[in-house]
Amino acid sequence: MTDQPQQVWARKRPALSRLWVKLLVFLALACGVPACQCALLNVIDPPLTETMLARAIENAWATGEWQWPAYQFVPLGELPRSVLTSAIASEDRKFFSHHGFDMPAIRRAWRAYNGHEKGKLIGGSTISQQVARNAFLWQHRSWVRKGLEAWYTIWLELLVPKRRILEVYVNVAEMGPMTFGIEAGAQHWYHKSATDLKPAESAHLLALLPSPRLWTPKTPYVESRARWILGSMPKLPW
Repeated sequence: MTDQPQQVWARKRPALSRLWVKLLVFLALACGVPACQCALLNVIDPPLTETMLARAIENAWATGEWQWPAYQFVPLGELPRSVLTSAIASEDRKFFSHHGFDMPAIRRAWRAYNGHEKGKLIGGSTISQQVARNAFLWQHRSWVRKGLEAWYTIWLELLVPKRRILEVYVNVAEMGPMTFGIEAGAQHWYHKSATDLKPAESAHLLALLPSPRLWTPKTPYVESRARWILGSMPKLPW
């Protein structure tokens, strides 16, 4: 004797209910966690990032001594405009016009991935994407990280003003060995505060990206890129 449809449904209903509960919990976490983190970023300067912790662990492993990376957050209003314009010129000239993603840059990166550099993930990230990665995620490249980076970028653009995103970017970006942010970078390379940086020095510091642990401000490529940055600094909308 076969079961009636009502009996079959009655047996399946608890399992389906549990599945729905799990799905709702997952959706709540997937939306709630990044939304809360991005909202808090409006009022709390990052005290530490995963990248800083990773560099501290790498350094301890190599030297046998524990120390935290150099890092000091400087408010946007205290920084020279040349720091901000250098960041935009160097990393994301469409920063104030896009909503987190530079689609032409993404298409170029995708063509390179499928072309002569097949299988190699290359850069196409905006400043917003880099803040999502630097503030909340890790540096190791993978499709999982890129997916999370895109998801966090959406929330950043929804909840965090452009000025604040730019402020966090210049303050947490890696600027040298065990050195994070424009203040620590200025102290490390020029022995002065970021508030005293000249335009050429700002351009050289931002030109260190994306290889601040390998290059110095006197690396020929960095000097060439700094000259290009100086010649193409955009105007800030404030």
